[in-house]
This record gives sequence, C-alpha cells and structure tokens, in this order.
Amino acid sequence: MNKNRHIADRIKAAKARRRLKAEDYVKGILAGDRVMLGRAITLIESTRSEDRVKANEVVEKCLPKAGNSFRLGITGVPGVGKSTFIESLGLKLIDQGHKVAVLAVDPTSGVTGGSILGDKTRMEKLSTRDEAFIRPSPAGDSLGGVARHTREVITLCEAAGYDRILVETVGVGQSETAVHSMTDFFLLLLLPGGGDELQGIKRGIVEMADMIAINKSDLHLDAAKQAKRSYRNAVHLFPPKRSGWTVPTVLCSGIKGEGLDTILKHTAEYVSTTEESGYFRTHRQGQALHWFEETIEMGLSRLFREHPKVSQLLEDLKKDVQEGKRTPFSAADELLQAFS
Repeated sequence: MNKNRHIADRIKAAKARRRLKAEDYVKGILAGDRVMLGRAITLIESTRSEDRVKANEVVEKCLPKAGNSFRLGITGVPGVGKSTFIESLGLKLIDQGHKVAVLAVDPTSGVTGGSILGDKTRMEKLSTRDEAFIRPSPAGDSLGGVARHTREVITLCEAAGYDRILVETVGVGQSETAVHSMTDFFLLLLLPGGGDELQGIKRGIVEMADMIAINKSDLHLDAAKQAKRSYRNAVHLFPPKRSGWTVPTVLCSGIKGEGLDTILKHTAEYVSTTEESGYFRTHRQGQALHWFEETIEMGLSRLFREHPKVSQLLEDLKKDVQEGKRTPFSAADELLQAFS
C-alpha cells in the first residue's frame, strides 16, 4: 500500500515538473522559495533527457545571481559527528545573520538508489529554521562521494540567497577529495586519537585540508590535546599550500558548540588572506574549468556506451577479456574503432 502510494507520488511529482517552465523555477529560486528550490534540485538530479535540458537552462539563468557565498566542505572519519557539528555551526552562522544551505551527500541505498542516512532527521533544530535549507542527496556511483550535480546545486542555492554553503561528504576515502574541487575551504574533522589514527588517514585528505578540527574534544580532553599536537606536527611535513595558507589545528565539540568561534575566525582569516593575494578568485576559476572538463568526460563516456555498435559488442568483449581470450587493450581498441 505504502509502496504504491510512493510510486504514485513520484509519478505525480514528475508530471508537475514537466508542466513547469524553466522561468518558473528561476522566478521561485530568486524569490527564495525553498519548495521551488527543492523541486529545481530534483529536476537537476533527474536522468530524463528532457529534464536535463530544462535543468541546464535553469542553472544558466541562475548563474548571474550566484557566486556570492562562502563554500565550506566538511569531511571526516565515520562516527566523528559531522551532522551534529554542521547543525551547531549552521545555527551559529544563522545567529550571525547568514543564510545557510547544507548539501549533505548520503551513501546510496543499494535497494532503492536513494539516500539512507536522512540528514534532516539528524539536524532537527537546523531544519526548522527559515534561514536554513538542508538537502540530502544520494552519492550514487559518482567519484568523490559527492553527488554528481552538487556543483550545480551550489549555484541554485547561491541564487536563492544562501551565502554560506556547507557540503557534507560521506566520509574519508581516496575519492573523497572531490569536495576540494567545488568548495573554497576544506575542513577535516577528526576524533581524539593522535598518532595511531593518523596512520589510517589518507595522506591526500590531510594535504588538502585547510583546517583540521578535533571534534568531541570535551569527552577526551587529554587525548584531544595530544591529537592536536600530532596533526599540527604532521601538516608541517607537507609541502606549502599554493594559497600560502598555514593550516591551523583546533579543538571543538559539535554537541556543546565549543570551538566554533575559533573555526569561524580562521575561515574569515582565510577568505581575507586569499582574496588579498588573488588566490580565492583564481581557485574558483580553476574549479569551474575542472568541472567543465569533467562534464565533457562524463558526457563522452555516456555517448560511448550508448552508441549502437559499442553496446552490441561490449558484453561479448567483456566476456572475452574475463576469460583471457582477448587482451584488455585490443578489446578496448575494437570498441573505440566501432565508436569512431
């Protein structure tokens, strides 16, 4: 019964999206309509070709009103308390007069393909504030643990007037560094643990961090102080950052709201320093080019796999490669020849 109702609701929502024009979405977004913003994001996440055309038009028309925000990427080891920390930080930012959008990228359910963590249920106080917008999105199979269209969603949120964008990623891993390519500042949350934990952290994640925060420090203060010293010493071993920024290591407690003022002070210093040097602007320009090239590659991959001759040969060639009848290189060359 509930399943049938859910399917009916999805069909109804899809029909409603098709009735709306791009101008309708843009008008609602620019007016700060959170419902319309949510519907526009659903449009962006749609795999239907006609929805994709409309979504591109919406993003393009919102682009002139975007860009006036501070984009903060937040990642951390599982259990570090990202959602609690983000809720406390979001409430603090709202108290300072900001509008906050939280783009929380959930692990994808293998059964439904949807988000399985439900960040709105874990940010109850923040989700009730008119100045906040929280959007959980399934990460799917996109590289980086960041939903494929998060970059476009950031544009829509900025056009809707949100001047602080917080991007929560799934957790620390090799591909997690993709968040660095779409945010201005990369915050790595860690637990008290010191040197032993440092061995389990991917070096690339630590190198990309603009700040390291030891969360839940109120529970294990001595261990947190030791961890702070260990991470502070570790980051000094890495090459200097292109931004010229010296990575601070701080203690905090998301559940108690401790250390948030210090974190916001450091982020403000970062913006001031990098805007003065010109790095802030060039970094964003580089990110735009990166996603331009990424989108081309994703599009070419899709066109390649959808090509009639390629799709006809693909499964047989994969089987031949698995059974050792063909080398991966000769099989790939045959597919590329078929595509050309």
